[in-house]
Amino acid sequence: MTFQLTAGHPALDLVNTLDWRFGAKGPQDLLNSYDDLLRFTEQTKLLPSTQVRQLRRAASESEGARALESSRELREALGEIFYARLDRRQPSASARETLERYFKEARQAQKLNWKQSPRLEWECPAQPINAEFPLHALAISAADLMTSDAVHRVRACDNPGCRWLFLDNSKNHTRRWCDMKVCGNRMKARRFKAQRKA
Repeated sequence: MTFQLTAGHPALDLVNTLDWRFGAKGPQDLLNSYDDLLRFTEQTKLLPSTQVRQLRRAASESEGARALESSRELREALGEIFYARLDRRQPSASARETLERYFKEARQAQKLNWKQSPRLEWECPAQPINAEFPLHALAISAADLMTSDAVHRVRACDNPGCRWLFLDNSKNHTRRWCDMKVCGNRMKARRFKAQRKA
């Protein structure tokens, strides 16, 4: 399966992996296995393909299951924080505590590395192989977004059943849909049908 990455940021695409979160038929989880999680972090370029291949070979079933469950917990805490902000309400204390815990754990897994210049960079060491690399990469990506000015451009799709998150990088900050070809056309058709009935 290929993930539909329309959010403009991996942390928001992660939240969107619980598809139709607000739909009448209930949500559909797109992260159903550790392999799904690996493919997601590879597709979002949070982890290089070589590391993903190593993790596929090295991570045990139980380690993979724990990393998947933790990534889902991170996803739901992120969703709670972002949707609370968009709906102008206070996010739950437990969501804030969950984010802080995962952000701290991910930062502790990083090491400072010289990149052939005076500039230091934080990175997760490639060895030893750790099944939680995808979780750490997602948490660091989310922390970077939430502590940047870009967080003020986070929007939700205007389709009330969808509400996928995205960064509004449009010229006038007027983007309304996760994807014009999907929700945009669907909602326009719905409005047109309602107007013809009226």
